[in-house]
Amino acid sequence: MNYLKDLEKIININSYTQNKNGVDEVGNIMTSWLKPLGFEKTVFKRELIGDHLLFKTAKKEGTKILLLGHNDTVFPQGYFESFKEDEEWVYGPGVCDMKGGNIVALQSLRNIFEKNKKIFNIDFLLVSDEETGSDDSKEVTSSIAKDYDYCFVFEAAGANLELVTARKGVGKYIIKVEGKASHAGTSYKKGINANLEGAIKLQKYHELIDFEEGTIVNVGKMEGGIGINTVSPHCELMMEFRFDKKEEELRVVKEVERITATSYVEGTKSHADGIIQRGVMEENDKQLKLISFFEELTQQSISREKRGGVSDANIVASCGTTTLDGFGPYGDGDHTVNERALKSSFEQRISMMTKILDYYQKN
Repeated sequence: MNYLKDLEKIININSYTQNKNGVDEVGNIMTSWLKPLGFEKTVFKRELIGDHLLFKTAKKEGTKILLLGHNDTVFPQGYFESFKEDEEWVYGPGVCDMKGGNIVALQSLRNIFEKNKKIFNIDFLLVSDEETGSDDSKEVTSSIAKDYDYCFVFEAAGANLELVTARKGVGKYIIKVEGKASHAGTSYKKGINANLEGAIKLQKYHELIDFEEGTIVNVGKMEGGIGINTVSPHCELMMEFRFDKKEEELRVVKEVERITATSYVEGTKSHADGIIQRGVMEENDKQLKLISFFEELTQQSISREKRGGVSDANIVASCGTTTLDGFGPYGDGDHTVNERALKSSFEQRISMMTKILDYYQKN
């Protein structure tokens, strides 16, 4: 299990998304490990965040595969930075999310290189801003996704080593409401209460939730007004919505725009700025056939799961590329100081991915 020493090396480098130097240092170390395997590197340079890195191999006829990971983690310098281990677990920032997954990919590539002395048709993309929503890297990821038949993403496996076939999409809105200030005691009727309009809108947005369809709408932050004795002249709502189906995305967007445009308090004006940060990743027959083939190839049962959280798998899947996620080790406590990954799951994942990638070297 020498690969755990490699994992320790990159865990001990702080690669908080905003720590460009740290993220780039992790990228340089990954480069030093991948170049001897025949990978050529394309760098997407960035000034304020770490560079995105695409490692490419020689191409021949056959299936084209993209491996996908990210080098950034969530903790700023001085918080949670150390690596440790016991008989069963490794601990540290990124051991499961997702430096541990990157190591699974790396060791699998080493194994097939040692066996075949050459790697074809497998590229490896490492982005630097997944933990903050991939707002920069998603353009890079989307631009190359169409070049591949399959994408395998190395986020953590499920508790029973499931692969991930579906992830919710996520959209974000900032809604700004304009009213009119007035003295609440002497001139209340001269004012237009933006806070009241915002409160009514919040309830209307909340009514868009459809648990049966898997749609969640959450106004997570709301603020407005300038003082206790003043009718509020402005209000702002910050809203996120998550969805399991493209139709639900379209429904929520349409309704949010309608509710925003409606003035429930006469005289208010409202405006919404929104984005679909990541499109939905829906389970499909191509994924299921691929998993069935992997079960025959590896002689093991492979469970699958749908997750409410998002990853860069959403981005690739939205481009039409057949995508499976969860090829990393099993772990828990991610995004907390209790993050850990199960040692035995590294062995299982490396063995499985080695067999899968080796098949595509021969066919």
